[in-house]
Amino acid sequence: MKKVENGNTVKVHYTGKYDDGTVFDSSKERDPLEFTIGSGQVIPGFDNALVGMGVNEKKSVKIPVDEAYGERRKELIFNIPKTELPDGLIPKLGQQLQMKNPKGHSIIVTVSDIKDTAIEIDGNHPLAGQDLNFDIELVEIVV
Repeated sequence: MKKVENGNTVKVHYTGKYDDGTVFDSSKERDPLEFTIGSGQVIPGFDNALVGMGVNEKKSVKIPVDEAYGERRKELIFNIPKTELPDGLIPKLGQQLQMKNPKGHSIIVTVSDIKDTAIEIDGNHPLAGQDLNFDIELVEIVV
């Protein structure tokens, strides 16, 4: 039986959970996730968990923060004066906004605080700073 190797394209079903068991994402009601092992399309710990698995094999893994989205970084949290917001934007706590970084790339940020004259935005990934748990099923190794 063929086993997953670095560079293989795979299809997987997964359920991601926090340590308390709360599900934060799942592919169960969608098509399987398809990606290439080692290409950087998924977090490193997810890639590593699949290497050596066979089709229809299932496993549960705990991915530590350093193999997931990394630690939260304070330098990615900053304030923007409300006068610099687009006309008509009424920010809400937890709202996700799209911005351009200094290199011109689009990034998603989250409104983490609303002050009188500014909003605080957080550029960390929402899952940064957390160990993540996944139930994984290898559906296919794509030829």
